[in-house]
Amino acid sequence: MGFTIGGIREMRTGSRRRGRSAECTAVAEYTGLWGWAVVPGARAAAGRCSCGRERCPSPGAHPLELAPEVPPGSSLDAAMDAWARVPGASMLLPVGRGFDVLDVAEAAGRRALARMERMGLPLGPVTVTPSGRAQFFVAPGAAAELPRLLYRMGWDDAGLDLRALGPGSHITAPPSDEGGRGPARWLRPPVLDTAASPPPARLLLGTLAYSCHRAPVGG
Repeated sequence: MGFTIGGIREMRTGSRRRGRSAECTAVAEYTGLWGWAVVPGARAAAGRCSCGRERCPSPGAHPLELAPEVPPGSSLDAAMDAWARVPGASMLLPVGRGFDVLDVAEAAGRRALARMERMGLPLGPVTVTPSGRAQFFVAPGAAAELPRLLYRMGWDDAGLDLRALGPGSHITAPPSDEGGRGPARWLRPPVLDTAASPPPARLLLGTLAYSCHRAPVGG
């Protein structure tokens, strides 16, 4: 890790004094404390993407071209200085390295999370998006394993509103805006015990599938 929790506290209290933005602080926390890479992303306003393409397929929700990512383990100063060179960029987390993502409708995700907590299941971070999705961080490999896992659990032909994101995908990191719709938020924030080692998808999938089955497609 690039710095300690104490360093994070010192950084938060001193960020205004150093003239750095809150997003610079968040980038430094993601890379240095949680061990995730952060990729500069486009932003969207009034339906138009900052990348300039008139028919952008993912307005405000894709990496900026030629903008280098901030790697995991970056020091505090390196992370903050790197982000200061891409003013206005959104923060994106690349999926498929330290974690994959199980993506479900927010209502189903909230029900499942409450049940998982009552059951004492191991849990990683969970985000909610302004478009109404809950995103559960799980161990890498979930995207490739999902069809087999659903088949083994008997959910393969249930038409569930459940998908896995893996290598090549990116998610919007809180508190960045997603596609001009509002900020992504933490439903379950990262903690030291699980940020770098989220649970295997198989431990959560049964509960998520059941919760999705109870809800109409789209939440």
